[in-house]
Amino acid sequence: MFVINSDSMKLINKERLDAVAEKAKHSERLRMNDNFHDSLEEPVQRLLNAFEVGTVIPIHRHQNTAETYILLRGELHVVFYNAEKVETDRFILNPATEDYGIDVPAGQWHTLEVIRPSVVFEIKMGPYRPFQPEDLL
Repeated sequence: MFVINSDSMKLINKERLDAVAEKAKHSERLRMNDNFHDSLEEPVQRLLNAFEVGTVIPIHRHQNTAETYILLRGELHVVFYNAEKVETDRFILNPATEDYGIDVPAGQWHTLEVIRPSVVFEIKMGPYRPFQPEDLL
């Protein structure tokens, strides 16, 4: 018989989404993450990220890694820009319309616009590093 240590499992379910969404509502930034990785130094960063309407996510890029968003609930727009701050593409993510996620290429300027409170499962290569001035548009 195969037994899994339930203490190490990180189940993605309604209760977990509700909990991170509730924390986002009370956060000054109107967003909150729930990391699945144990350290910011890990080579793969996996997390739930909850966003409330009104959160501000600056136009940014990740020069050396792609970033994947899978929307689990809500609705948001992923907006791509060029280096002159001109919008080049807009993608609507909404599970109700079967538009679930997007892979943002490394180096692509982008932001998220939250239309309805949302929770995404986000994956990108680590280690985590805060934005540098050259990564904000």
